[in-house]
Amino acid sequence: MPVLIPPAERSQDPRVGAPAWRQAATATLQKARQLTDRCEQEAVTMWQPEDSVREPHVARHLCRAAYNLPWRFRVEMLAGGGTVEKPPPGEGVTLWKGKVKPPAWHARLPLPLHRDARALQSAEVVLAHARGARLAAARLCRAQHQVNGQLWLLQRQREATDRGLAQVRKGLLINQQSSKLRGYRPKSEKVPDKADSMLTWEKEELKSMKRKMERDMEKSEALLKALASCRDTLAFCCKERLQAVDLMNQPLDKVLEQAGRHSWVNLSRIPSPSSQGQKTPPPDPVGTYTPECATALYEAKRLLMESKDTLLEMAKNEEDIRAQQHQISDRVCALLAQKMRETLELKERMNMTLGLMRGTIQRCTKFNQEMYITHGLIKGPLSKRHLETREKLDRPLVRVYQRHVGTQLPEATRLAQGTEKLQRHISRVEKNLQELLATRQNLARSLKCKRIGYEVDLNVVRLRLRQGHPRVYHQQAQRLVNDWDPRTPPPRAESSAPAK
Repeated sequence: MPVLIPPAERSQDPRVGAPAWRQAATATLQKARQLTDRCEQEAVTMWQPEDSVREPHVARHLCRAAYNLPWRFRVEMLAGGGTVEKPPPGEGVTLWKGKVKPPAWHARLPLPLHRDARALQSAEVVLAHARGARLAAARLCRAQHQVNGQLWLLQRQREATDRGLAQVRKGLLINQQSSKLRGYRPKSEKVPDKADSMLTWEKEELKSMKRKMERDMEKSEALLKALASCRDTLAFCCKERLQAVDLMNQPLDKVLEQAGRHSWVNLSRIPSPSSQGQKTPPPDPVGTYTPECATALYEAKRLLMESKDTLLEMAKNEEDIRAQQHQISDRVCALLAQKMRETLELKERMNMTLGLMRGTIQRCTKFNQEMYITHGLIKGPLSKRHLETREKLDRPLVRVYQRHVGTQLPEATRLAQGTEKLQRHISRVEKNLQELLATRQNLARSLKCKRIGYEVDLNVVRLRLRQGHPRVYHQQAQRLVNDWDPRTPPPRAESSAPAK
């Protein structure tokens, strides 16, 4: 019996399955392969470096060469001409034997310990914030201590300047009282001299010193207010920064030592070109070092520098003014002492002149009286020896001689001429005597004025020496001046300072 051949075998394609069925199967296989390759690639890329150069459409040997190229060591030329191999920068483990450094691998999906890792990261962020807040608080606290110390120094200097200002005011009071006391001299002693000019010059200089020290006091007062405000701001910022460090018990001074900086506003530290400590971080509104803290620290640094310069200037001015005031006072006292010596010399010369004038006046008075007595120009005898008989012009001898014509004697004419001459001499002696008496009276009055002027200058010097003592304060000098009569010697100033 013959074998029959199916129509399908008679065709050229020996396959039995339908083309559509076969295409559907092929499409299913291709889809499965693509899915397998994609999943394999995704599974491999789940754990690889972040900056991977692997490309899906590049051959594997080319991809491997391009991928391993950044891992190789780099050759660098030295200054001497040699070479050195250095690993590439970045994270990862350096394989020195193979001269490669693969980069650090990172997982694309969370690992099983993802929650713990994230908790550790959060803890690190929190601790970093707390450390930053603690460092900022330490800086603010140290700045606050420095500002407080500068406040104390400025207050002490203000007290010293205030004492110097009180001494200057006391000097003005002494100058005023000295001028007032010298105004009680007699009129003949009020001739302007160098002592008056020196007192006027001292007054102008003391006024200039007073204005200068008052300006220093005003400047220091404004600086005190600014430092106090800055200290309060630093305290507020420090308290605010310390709110995040409740669980950290490390001292703030230790934090500054760990940071390698004694202080960020310390002016006594010697500046170096390269500081080994931590640098000041940039201000961050939501970070640990806020713009408010930066502004407070900058203001503290500026005020510390300004206050340091002000302290030096105030100390220098106070010392210079004290030395200048002592020098001026010594010059005035020396000039008054010289005036007293000159007055004393004039007094001695006047005393000698008065002694000489006293003898001359006595001799002139005695001579004048004798002339009156001798020539009968006085009314009545003064003593028994004045009762003597004088020959007259009508005596017998003269009458006999005058019996002839032309025999007149010149006795009468000579007596008249002598009497007139004697009268003129007596008048001149009386006039000289009056002038001597008036000159003696004037000289005595001038001597009294010189004595008063000497005593006034002596009282002025005693006043300046006693009230110019450092233990006599301005209020005590004011009280002594108000209760003192310038016509009396100056009272002895009692010291009110505590005994050592």
